[in-house]
Amino acid sequence: MPLVHLGSLSISSFQYKICSDTSLEAITRPFALVFLAVDGRSWRTSHCILEHSNPSPTIKDQSLQTRDTDKLSDTADSPRPVNYDLQDWAEASSTMAKVSHLSKAVAGTFVILTISVIAGLITMIVFYDQQYSQLNVTYPPTLPATTTGPPPVMRLPKNLIPEGYKIFIQPHFYTRIIEVVNVTSPNQTLLFTGNSTVYFHCFQRTSTIFLHSKDLVVSNPIVIDQNTNEKMRVMTMTNHQDESNFLEIGLKDALETGGNYSLFLDFAGEVSEYLEGLYLSSYTEGIPEYEGDSNAERFLVSTNLQPTDARKVFPCFDEPEMKAVFNVTIIHRRETKALGNARESGTFIIDDEWHYTRFAPTPRMSTYLFAFTVSEFTSSHSSSHGRVVIKTFARPEAVTARHTQYAENVTGQILGFYENYFGIEYLQQKLDQIALPDLYPAAMENWGLVTYQEASLLYEEGVSSLLHKEEIVTIISHELAHQWFGNLVTMKWWNDIWLNEGFATYMSYFAVDHVEPSFKIKDTYFVNDLHAAFREDALASSHPLSPPPDDVQTTSQITELFDTITYCKGASVVRMLADFVGERVFHKAIKSYLMAFRYENTEQNNLWEYVQQAVTEDGGFTDIAKVMDTWTNQIGYPVITINTTNGEIYQKHFLYNDTTDSSLWWYVPIRVMSNTSASTLVTLEDSSPVKKEVFISKRGEWILANVNCTGYYRVNYNPENWERLLTQLEINPHGIPVMNRAQLIDDAFNLARAKIVDVTLALNTTHFLHDERAYLPWESAVRNLEYFVLMFDRSEVYGPMQAYLKSQVKDLYKFFSNYTDNCRVPDDHSLQQSQIIAIEVACSNGLPECVKMATELFKYWMNNNTNIIHPNLRSVIYCQAIAAGGKEEWEFAWKNFMSSSDTSEKEQLRIALSCTKKIWLLNRYLRYTLDPEKIRLMDVPSTIIYIAKNVAGQALAWNFVRAHWDYVSVGDGSVLIEEVTRRFSTKFELQELERFANDFDLGPATRAAYQAIEQTRVNIEWVSENNDIILDWFIAN
Repeated sequence: MPLVHLGSLSISSFQYKICSDTSLEAITRPFALVFLAVDGRSWRTSHCILEHSNPSPTIKDQSLQTRDTDKLSDTADSPRPVNYDLQDWAEASSTMAKVSHLSKAVAGTFVILTISVIAGLITMIVFYDQQYSQLNVTYPPTLPATTTGPPPVMRLPKNLIPEGYKIFIQPHFYTRIIEVVNVTSPNQTLLFTGNSTVYFHCFQRTSTIFLHSKDLVVSNPIVIDQNTNEKMRVMTMTNHQDESNFLEIGLKDALETGGNYSLFLDFAGEVSEYLEGLYLSSYTEGIPEYEGDSNAERFLVSTNLQPTDARKVFPCFDEPEMKAVFNVTIIHRRETKALGNARESGTFIIDDEWHYTRFAPTPRMSTYLFAFTVSEFTSSHSSSHGRVVIKTFARPEAVTARHTQYAENVTGQILGFYENYFGIEYLQQKLDQIALPDLYPAAMENWGLVTYQEASLLYEEGVSSLLHKEEIVTIISHELAHQWFGNLVTMKWWNDIWLNEGFATYMSYFAVDHVEPSFKIKDTYFVNDLHAAFREDALASSHPLSPPPDDVQTTSQITELFDTITYCKGASVVRMLADFVGERVFHKAIKSYLMAFRYENTEQNNLWEYVQQAVTEDGGFTDIAKVMDTWTNQIGYPVITINTTNGEIYQKHFLYNDTTDSSLWWYVPIRVMSNTSASTLVTLEDSSPVKKEVFISKRGEWILANVNCTGYYRVNYNPENWERLLTQLEINPHGIPVMNRAQLIDDAFNLARAKIVDVTLALNTTHFLHDERAYLPWESAVRNLEYFVLMFDRSEVYGPMQAYLKSQVKDLYKFFSNYTDNCRVPDDHSLQQSQIIAIEVACSNGLPECVKMATELFKYWMNNNTNIIHPNLRSVIYCQAIAAGGKEEWEFAWKNFMSSSDTSEKEQLRIALSCTKKIWLLNRYLRYTLDPEKIRLMDVPSTIIYIAKNVAGQALAWNFVRAHWDYVSVGDGSVLIEEVTRRFSTKFELQELERFANDFDLGPATRAAYQAIEQTRVNIEWVSENNDIILDWFIAN
């Protein structure tokens, strides 16, 4: 049911939205709330103050009262709200009904009085103006504008440290609203209410309590000295109206050093519709009887709190270092199931409509990991781990259809792998996973309750791609790695978030390799991470892995760090460290580090200390901090230039804009081999050129540096060595490791973009591909040539480029044609990837047999209502068929997208719909992204990005983003800006981008906008200098 926002009710300095119907009774009902408050009586249950017009009945279970019996669970003297019995409840209901009727008359009287007051004010103003104009007034002098005051302090003081919370929360939403003839159905309500008691220790005398609260109505503060059981007088309570989100509570008397205290607060808030804090999600159960049938619609609520949204759910010390134990009780409707971080300790009935679920105390954890859900979801049970109860929750029909089975099969194995590798057991008795219809990002590692997008957890045999298993197992492995890196051991502050995300990314590939060895994903993912990080880190506007804490203060600054640098560079640098010190020593260091800092917070120096200890015990002498700080405390990475004639080697900061002056340098571990010698490790510890024997080609052999891409740097060679390497690729590519075949291509193309080598050298690295079957070299070439496509697909270069690519991919496509034409795929996982890339390159560059295959298979589906396309190939074939087709193909795909209940199929169709070349259809598709009934909010950014990748849709997408920025940027505005502007290569586009950056409040996407501006300038210069050279090369080849 749609919500009707009638207005806002001001309570103190807060704004509280009212959602109701449009009847007179509904309009006057909010005023009853005010009168009850003025009357001095707040209707409440034993769990929370309910300052609204529809309170819930009293909970009779005495154990639910907030008068506690111990410090963190049932403390004897903690504050307790008034507890009314059933008679009080009946009396309250009667009184509220009377007030509701009286409020109609009062509201009318109020309107008349208001009009009278306004009329009086106007008369007074006119009279004052007439009298004032007759006076000879000397006006005060005009003073210069005062300087802007200092920015607010953004960090909590360390004088009070929380130890535990007792939290009661009641979301009032309905999971279903069934329309019955001649019966008024309730409107959906977004209200949630509750109370919290936080127990804390005082480390420095103070008379002020600072904590966080945002978008909450907070009331009834009660402070108790837990040592004396005395109530302390609260003098003031102020919510700071700035980015600090501080809730400041002033006391008459000071809290004393060494004392233990508690703070009780009532709160109320609004469930978000924008995937943040406590938010509302919806889905359809079964098949609607007719279009617009709302009876099939179901609702749930879930939390999504990282990094700073716990303060939107309850008042708290919302910083990662402020760890505490959480005792949680959720009050929810009888037909629903509540999940939390810890195991359920009991569910108790309140009345016919409500019950409550109490959870066991959590481990000591940060607020951003707090989580709960309320839904009608059901679960499957996993027995793949003997000690931990693992349940996977999803929509009932998905569980019944066994779409959770693959996740069930691998989760316990992954958990067991980490327990064995880290030498520390998973520290809870249960692990719940839940597949949510709406969530951004793809998953969140909440301790004991991991949330996922449906597509990241559900797999449907026969419909989902086999490669979709790879995505699911990788995401699960990443989130479970966080149960140690992030949950058990947490960074002190957000500037070191890479310790969470870099390690989880790195470790996840080992877990996948253990659980699904046939996938052979480690090499692919390591190279993908390296290349993704290289692209972002080659800009002067990049940021260090670990920036200074003072540079990361606001929520926007924190959110900006959840980017490619943090995840992909973080994982790449961890891999380089492990290779440098040795896997055995690294493993020992990680186990010691995690054991030493269980339940604590760390910074990167703590990690260096434990790696150093392991290195020293192994007989090494490397100064780990000295080496690693060069990779984490400064931006970028070096290009290592090697002259194989005299063995000279030197480093330089690699930047696309090579005119930028940089004096940065790094300690560089280099693995080097030749066609006559095995790999060996050397280090470059100087910023100036040095000569090393190992880099000299004595008998004309080629030299290859950064073997297997373990180092975070690019490599350039003298022309003679480049020629020898390219000859090896042409004669016998397998003489060079597959990861380095990909890396040679990537290095050459990016060195050309930075004008370090000639662009023809980069293009020459693609000659050997006509005989290449491995996925990584082809992926590297296609990704790098995509830059050429983006720069030139609107110019005369594009035709000859397509002809060359068509020629190069023809043999690869033919290699797989027997599989493709018969809707089959190879058994080998890597070859499955190569098959997809063959179809994509062949069809998009107009290879006739490929286009014919795609259109015929899609037409067969349209005509026979039978889809024989293999699930692995659906996404690429759908795309190519829709690109070659028109309105009929697009609308067929859209109809299937809207009717499908399978998340994998919907995802493949959603991507394919962006492939049409019809501008009017792309425009329609963009408009659909504004309707959450058509495109879910979490999918809006990626849908726009897919459209922008299409040359026919790029300008449309750019205009659309600017016109609807506030809505489309809710998910990830940074990625949206980066991707939509990738084709920008003209001065006009640069001017538009600069105007966009200046005119819009971009928040966390600000850095991305300035990186896009820098990249656009690089593009303009590069195209100007290389257009003719590239055109001539493609014509000649």
